[in-house]
Amino acid sequence: MPDTKQNALSLRLNAGIVEIPLHYMRGGTSTGVVIWQALLPHAEHLRAELLRHLMGVPLSGHQPGNRQISGLGRGPATSNKVFLAHVEETPTGRQIVSTLAQLASDHSDIDWSVNCGNMSSALPLWGIDTGLIETPASGTCEIKIKNTNTGVVTIARMLRDERGRFVDAEIPGVNGAFPRVDLFLQSPVGNKTGALLPTGLALESIAAGHDVSCIDVAVPMVIADAASFGKTAHEPIAELEADPIFMAQLRHVWIEAGLKMRLRRRDGELMTRADLERSETMPKVCIVGTPRHGGNIAVRYFTPQTGHASMAVSGGCCLAAACLLPGTTAHNVARGIAKPTSVFADIEVSIENPAGKLDTTISAKFGGSELEIQAAAYRRSAQILMRGYVPLYRASNELVDALCQQL
Repeated sequence: MPDTKQNALSLRLNAGIVEIPLHYMRGGTSTGVVIWQALLPHAEHLRAELLRHLMGVPLSGHQPGNRQISGLGRGPATSNKVFLAHVEETPTGRQIVSTLAQLASDHSDIDWSVNCGNMSSALPLWGIDTGLIETPASGTCEIKIKNTNTGVVTIARMLRDERGRFVDAEIPGVNGAFPRVDLFLQSPVGNKTGALLPTGLALESIAAGHDVSCIDVAVPMVIADAASFGKTAHEPIAELEADPIFMAQLRHVWIEAGLKMRLRRRDGELMTRADLERSETMPKVCIVGTPRHGGNIAVRYFTPQTGHASMAVSGGCCLAAACLLPGTTAHNVARGIAKPTSVFADIEVSIENPAGKLDTTISAKFGGSELEIQAAAYRRSAQILMRGYVPLYRASNELVDALCQQL
C-alpha cells in the first residue's frame, strides 16, 4: 500500500508529465487546495502559473464565462482558494504557517491580501494527515496557525475519541457531520489597517447617503445598513445579485469605503480605485438588518464581487465585534447581545445568514471608552475531499524546469 503521507510531500514525473501532490479539501463552507509550500518554485510568477493550472483559471487576461473544466475550481470565490502551507518549529512546538491565494474563475489575477477563516479550518487536518503535525491518539489537540496574509495567529482545537476518530460537528451550509474544528483568532484587531475603526468613525454616510461602519477585525469589512438600500438583509442572495441597481450601489459603497479605509496592496502601496474595482477579497462588504429567526443580527455578505451562500467566518467575527461597538450600523440593528464590561468576557453573537446561523464568540471588554478585543472564536468542520497527484499538462518549460529541480 502506498504511503499517503510520503505522497503528500513529493513531486513525481509520470509519462513525461510533472505531477504535484496536494490535498483537495473543504473547510467550513469553502473548498480549495492545500499544498506543501516547499514543493513550489520560489519565483512568484511560476507559483502563480502553477496555481492557475491547478484551478483551471485563465493563464492571462480575462475569459468571461470560464467554467474551470480543466481545473479544481468551482466558480465562486468560496471555491477558488489555495493554501500554501508549511510547518515551522517554535519554542512552544510546531505551528502551521499558511498563505492564501484567492483566485477567480474568469480572470488570471491572484489576490494574496487576505485570509479565509472557513478554509483555514482545513489546515489542521492537512497537517495531521501529512504527518507534519503530531497529535495525541485521543483527547484534545491544539494546533497554532500563523497566516502570512494578515499576520493573524489562530489556535485550532480538535478532539479525538478513545478510538482515535475525530469528534464531528454539523454547521450551517454543510450537509452532515464532519471533523469538528474550533478556531480561536488571537489579537484580531487592525491586522490590515492598524485600527479597529480604520476611518476613525463608528458610523458615517458615504456614496449617496448610505450609512456604513468600516471595521477591521480578522478582515477589513464595510457593514452597511440594509434599510438604506431598501432591503432587509433577509433577501435570497440570488435575488440581491439579480438587482442591478442594488449591486451598483453596493459596489459604489465598497469602493468609496475602501478608499477611506486606506487599504493596501500586497506590495504596501495604497489600493487605488481601479484596484478596489477588481478586488476579489478587500474590503468585504455586507448589509445588516434586525434578526427574525432567533439570532442576534441578520446579514447578507459579499466577498465583495459575489454574494456568499452563507457567511464567511472571518467576516462573521468582524460583524460580531461590530455588534458590541455602540454607534455602528451592526450595533444599531442587533438584538439581545450582552454588553461588554470592564473585564474581558466571552460574548456570544449569533448571525442569521442564508444557510442558518453562524455562532461566534468575542472575548472583549471596555477599556475606558474604547472596545478592546482579545480573541474571536468560531466552530467549523473540515474534510479531505481527495488527496493525490495533479498532472500539469500545460506547464511552461520554465515551470517544468523549476519543479524538476526537486525530483
